[in-house]
Amino acid sequence: MARKNSDATATGVATGAQGAPKQKKPKKVRWYHQVFQAYKMTYERDRKVPWFMLGVFVAIMVVAIAIGLIWGQVVYMTIIGLPFALLGAMFILARRAEKAQYAQIEGQPGASRAALGTIRRGWSFDDEPVAVDPKTQDLVFRGLGRAGVLLVTEGPPTRVKKLIDAEQRKLNRVLSGVPVVVVQCGNAEGQVPLAKLARHVQKLKPKLTKAEVGEVGKRLTALGKIRMPIPKGVDPNRARPDRKGMR
Repeated sequence: MARKNSDATATGVATGAQGAPKQKKPKKVRWYHQVFQAYKMTYERDRKVPWFMLGVFVAIMVVAIAIGLIWGQVVYMTIIGLPFALLGAMFILARRAEKAQYAQIEGQPGASRAALGTIRRGWSFDDEPVAVDPKTQDLVFRGLGRAGVLLVTEGPPTRVKKLIDAEQRKLNRVLSGVPVVVVQCGNAEGQVPLAKLARHVQKLKPKLTKAEVGEVGKRLTALGKIRMPIPKGVDPNRARPDRKGMR
């Protein structure tokens, strides 16, 4: 009797295991799908992108064939020139896609933080602004790197001055003697355009050692943060920013 019960239990377990729904593995996104998504997103804002890509492709192939004619190796140089022509077209697509992404998020609160997110090394940035004006939606984001503490503003220069002064006074109480760099993001005179923000920050000269950066980072954790949703980072493979997070 006990044997029958054990057999029935084993059969039930096996049946339950077989009847359990299997979890589907997430599909891998192929590289050509990413290229197509980037092209589709870019074409919506830049109708000239196919012509730029075609022009670069044809120009490289013409040079390769011309060299082949001179050397008497047309077929060989055509085969060699083809991958270079494709790479040239992909390079143009990546640059135009990046430009289209910047144009898509420009003017949204947190656009400067999204642009700073493309910096992979040497800098760390808070996800939320450290200062905000609720009426005007002017923002100040903070970062830390070898150049010191970075304050990046969004808004007209005359309006964000109050936010910058208040944040600098706060930093001076905690970080006496640490260099504070202010970069105003925008299209007004004296401001850095959104598309050039990341490169501008990367060109800042280092003034702190790695050990000093770590010590400053510990002190900055004591300062409060203001939570506010921002658009996702600039990525040519993304078709659209997270609009739900912006609502």
